Amino acid sequence: MPTLLWTIILLTLSNVFMTFAWYGHLGTLKERAWYIAVAVSWGIAFFEYLLQVPANRIGKDGGYSVAELKILQEVISLSVFVPISVYYLKEPFKWNYLWAALCIMGAVFFIFRDRLTEETPAAPPAFESRAEKPGESVTPP
Repeated sequence: MPTLLWTIILLTLSNVFMTFAWYGHLGTLKERAWYIAVAVSWGIAFFEYLLQVPANRIGKDGGYSVAELKILQEVISLSVFVPISVYYLKEPFKWNYLWAALCIMGAVFFIFRDRLTEETPAAPPAFESRAEKPGESVTPP
């Protein structure tokens, strides 16, 4: 499986844990003391790090920059956060989510723009023709 795909899979799973660690307690532990929520969140965050650290190492070893990995993580984070926010925490969907996603897609474009132009094959060099004089043959250099 390609490096980027492994990185995306692991970062997506990591972000599920991260979102529950950061926000899940607002749904399930809201009646409990804050320090209970902290302890539970730290336990969940442990699993986030078990996936996030290898994801970033795989991505970095695969030739992606830290900036590219960070923007990728932000896209995944929003993609995971919105469904959890709407379906699990029962927050209403807001159009601001769409506008934020569009801004992040702009960030993706700009951070990966150089990579896109580097991978585009260059046009072959123009063929230099030498005019052949009558009675003269052209031999390749």
